[in-house]
Amino acid sequence: MVDDRAIRMRYLAVKPVLDERGRRRFAAAEAMAAGRGGIATVSRITGIARSTIGRGLAELRGTSPPEATPGRVRRKGAGRPALVDSDSTLLEDLVALVEPSTRGDPMAPLKWTAKSLRRLSAELGRLGHRISPNVVGEVLHGLGYSLQANRKTKEGADHPDRDAQFTYINEQVQAAITAGEPAISVDTKKKELVGDFKNGGREWCPKGRPERVRVHDFLVPELGRASPYGVYDIADNAGWVSVGIDNDTASFAVNSIRRWWKTMGRTRHPHATKLLITADAGGSNGARVRLWKRELQTLATELGIPITVCHLPPGPSKWNRIEHRLFSVITQNWRGKPLVSLQTIVQLIAATTTDTGLKVRCEIDPNTYPAGVKISDQVMDSIALERHPFHGDWNYTIRPKTPVPKR
Repeated sequence: MVDDRAIRMRYLAVKPVLDERGRRRFAAAEAMAAGRGGIATVSRITGIARSTIGRGLAELRGTSPPEATPGRVRRKGAGRPALVDSDSTLLEDLVALVEPSTRGDPMAPLKWTAKSLRRLSAELGRLGHRISPNVVGEVLHGLGYSLQANRKTKEGADHPDRDAQFTYINEQVQAAITAGEPAISVDTKKKELVGDFKNGGREWCPKGRPERVRVHDFLVPELGRASPYGVYDIADNAGWVSVGIDNDTASFAVNSIRRWWKTMGRTRHPHATKLLITADAGGSNGARVRLWKRELQTLATELGIPITVCHLPPGPSKWNRIEHRLFSVITQNWRGKPLVSLQTIVQLIAATTTDTGLKVRCEIDPNTYPAGVKISDQVMDSIALERHPFHGDWNYTIRPKTPVPKR
């Protein structure tokens, strides 16, 4: 019995180093070994024409006419010359069509159109070239082109102190962890519509029975949106997520940190003398958000310890540790699962684990957080805020204030 898989594996292993003669002789040898029907079988597996395998058999058996020129792969006159050899302007015209520099040229025939092989073939035909889409693909591969998707790499204008700030944050985190102090990374995950909406990704289901979801992603008022705010304990590899049902404000962000501390933080760090927070430069925990600083002042006074905040420089928020240590894992865990209720969201987040031992706790935050709260200059002046010598706008410490005794 012929082992199709074995023949295919052997052919793929040697194909890159064989010329045309070597391929037909390899196919002929496999056909001889396969016995009756071997030519048809090997032709189907390798894609080599039966006639070509037949010529290979003739060469192996010594019944083919002698070659006129020793070392020649094909018979003299066999095969057409390559189009790039017979058509002197083909390469130049093809490169002009696909080069990115021609996109803004008003005369470029493919301006604002998809560069598919069929369209390129048609455009080359209008320029007087006779070439099929498949051959266009072969020529492009020969020129070093390949099918590629967009890659997210541009992060906007780089701040001149970007790298220095990353170094500073790393030093602060390492110093805190070495001293046994808590260091956390915080951020708001993407807001999610609650309901039977499509969720990206796929999961195993009975064949032909995918879970049915809504066609349009319109807010269901009675279900609302979920705003997951995460706190990731860098040293402990543990996360806390508060699922908010109201506005994503600085009050919500700081209350999430408060709930993390009461639920997980003080148990993990019973002797903490300070708290280090790393956060993005924007959003509800942004470096310029006055409400964020006022709420942190309240929290520092409640905990009785200073709170140091180091913001990532503007732009590269994806480098925030919580993004790739917690949020990305949560996204993988609930891929393909409609987030039909708040309880479903909580259960999926809390069930998130990794091989490195990540632990996640999640709860709903039922509180309301009004938007548009204004903080006056007088309140800001009362905050016990110390700016660090290096970029005090990004790095600062808020110290606890002595609580005013109640009368």
